[in-house]
Amino acid sequence: MSHLFCFGFGYCASYVAQRLAMRGWTISGTATRDAGVAEINGRGYRGYLFDGKRPNPDVAGALTQATHILLSIPPEEYGDPAVRVHGSDIASSSSIQWIGYFSTVGVYGDSAGGWIDETTMPRPGSERGQRRLKAENEWLELGCNTNKCVMIFRLPGIYGPGRSTLDDLRNGTARRIVKPGQVFNRIHVQDIASAVEAAVDHPSPGRAFNITDDEPSPPQDVVAYAASLLGVPPPPELDFATAKLSPMGQSFYSENKRIANARMKAELGVQLQFPSYREGLKDIAGRQN
Repeated sequence: MSHLFCFGFGYCASYVAQRLAMRGWTISGTATRDAGVAEINGRGYRGYLFDGKRPNPDVAGALTQATHILLSIPPEEYGDPAVRVHGSDIASSSSIQWIGYFSTVGVYGDSAGGWIDETTMPRPGSERGQRRLKAENEWLELGCNTNKCVMIFRLPGIYGPGRSTLDDLRNGTARRIVKPGQVFNRIHVQDIASAVEAAVDHPSPGRAFNITDDEPSPPQDVVAYAASLLGVPPPPELDFATAKLSPMGQSFYSENKRIANARMKAELGVQLQFPSYREGLKDIAGRQN
C-alpha cells in the first residue's frame, strides 16, 4: 500500500494528496496546530502535530509506514525543520522510497530577464533563495547517504482557486505595478499536483525540475486580463520606482528571469493543463461564476 506523508499540509500538498488518494493511497500530514490536524482528519486523512522544533513520536511512528514523503515546510535560518528534527527517522525507515521537496525558482537568482533551465548554476540573491538552496542540498545529501530517491521541484508564483489575481481584485488588494522588462513565471496548483504525480510514477534520484508554465509574463498584464474576466476596470498602473512594496515584494521584483520547463515535459511527460495565466484564470473564473 502506497502511503504519502506530507510535512506541511498546505495549499499545494492538499492538491497532491487529493490526486493520490483517488488512486487508493493512504495520506497523512502535519500541521502546527490542533485545528490544522482536525482539518486533515476531516478530509479522511491522518493528521499529526509538528512544530518544526521538537520530534513527535507519532510522526516517527508514521514514518516507519510511509512510502513517499512530500516536503513543503519553508526552511528557517538553521535549515529545513523536517530534516533537522525527523531526518534520522526518515533515513532509517525501510519503507520510504521517494522524497519530494518543494523549492523555489528563487534559488537561481537574477538573470536580467534571460532564460534559465535546470542546468543553470543556482546563485540565489535573496535570503529566502539561499535558505531554499541549503534545504535542497540537505535533502539531496540524505538521499545519497540512504539510497532513497530525492526529487526537487522548483516552483514560481503559485495560483489557483481561492488564491489568484481574481481574488485580489475582488477584495481590493490587486495592484498593477509596472517595471519595464519585468516578467514572472507562474504555475497553477493543479499543474503542480500533476507534475508531482508524474514524478512519483517516474522517479529520478537527485534530479531537479522547474515546475512552471510556458509563458513568463509582465505582472501588470495578468492583472489587466483578470479584470477583463470579471468585467471590471483594472486598477491604475503604478510605477515600480515609486510604488510602496513590502520587503518581500521588493525581493520578488529584484530578480527578473524566464524559467524554462522542457525537462519537466520531456522526462516526466507532463502536459500542462494551464500553459499560461490566461487558461488558468479563465478556468478559475468559470468555476466561481
